[in-house]
Amino acid sequence: MTRTETDAAVVEAANAGKLLIRPYLEWSKDQKIPVVEDFAVDLLAVQTEPWDRLGAPAAFVHLLGRGDWASVIVAAIPPGGATDPQRHLFEEVVYVLTGHGNTVVRDVAGREHSFEWGPRSLFGLPLNAQYRHFNASGAEEARLASVTSLPLMLNAFHDESFVFDNPGIFPDRFGDEGRFRGDGEFVQVAPGRHMWETNFVPDLADFEMPEWQARGAGSRNLKFVLAESTMHAHMSEMPVGTYKKGHRHAPDFHVFTVDGHGYSLLWYEGDADFTRIDWRHGVVYAPADQQFHQHFNTSAHPSRYLAVAYGGLRYPFTEERRQHFMGVDKSITEGGRQIDYADEDPRIREIYEAGLARDGIECRMPPVHRRPVDRRHAR
Repeated sequence: MTRTETDAAVVEAANAGKLLIRPYLEWSKDQKIPVVEDFAVDLLAVQTEPWDRLGAPAAFVHLLGRGDWASVIVAAIPPGGATDPQRHLFEEVVYVLTGHGNTVVRDVAGREHSFEWGPRSLFGLPLNAQYRHFNASGAEEARLASVTSLPLMLNAFHDESFVFDNPGIFPDRFGDEGRFRGDGEFVQVAPGRHMWETNFVPDLADFEMPEWQARGAGSRNLKFVLAESTMHAHMSEMPVGTYKKGHRHAPDFHVFTVDGHGYSLLWYEGDADFTRIDWRHGVVYAPADQQFHQHFNTSAHPSRYLAVAYGGLRYPFTEERRQHFMGVDKSITEGGRQIDYADEDPRIREIYEAGLARDGIECRMPPVHRRPVDRRHAR
């Protein structure tokens, strides 16, 4: 067969469902709710439709940089409404976009744990535990964004009943009762590797974080271990008039704005220009595989963002992710993944300073003695 004939045969077989099957994507289409695909998405503007499985309106958000492990589900619980009881063999980290309510989780002994959430709350659901979300307002919608490992599980087992009707129990995922009230334990390791173990964070905007100067001027960061999950979550903060150092990694880090506003520049090695994403509360995006990206605060107060992915500091899941957490703040000149300020494209600082000047905000970035620019990395 010629190459053209081979390609045509493969396409025909794929269309007939005989090969190159994508179980998660096919399943998501069958759910009859919106599927939004883009590089960055304003989750507050995503249209939702009633989803029989959830018992509430919902939508899937498939970011182009999400990779193969995770995706976002947006749930829009109507005023005074609730979801149906849920249970599933995939992990889930929930970020509250708008509204107030509570979630009830039932443990393996049948005890119910209830906690109240509001805007910018973060929580992890113990694996395969039964839970239900309730909207406490009779007038306003509550909108939740969940990053889940559902794509991984459906692609691995391609069996809906195994994922949603599995009787398996995981008692170690619950922790003590205080974990559902926001209590936790600080695990001190090293800058950028400190962790907070809990199931629930009431308000990310007020949560204290240690410094991580190696990632940027005045940078702060904390990793979260939620419900002893394989899911990763971390929050970072940039002071006024500052930005983070550029870096790159594997895909699927879903980045949510928690507080403030700003923008991110993204580029591949060898690109002549940048892609720009402006962000504020409600916006989520995911840098693609090995795409350099850099975050900039343009607010008159510190900005915070949350990143959620599959494979965390405690349970990295893959060797690539383990290497990422070991060397995330190591310069590319030393074999790492980060571009130090002295090595970045001069345009980056120029763009930032010009934008701050227009808004009347002082640039507080430290001066640098620039080294010769390696154009493969710095643009």
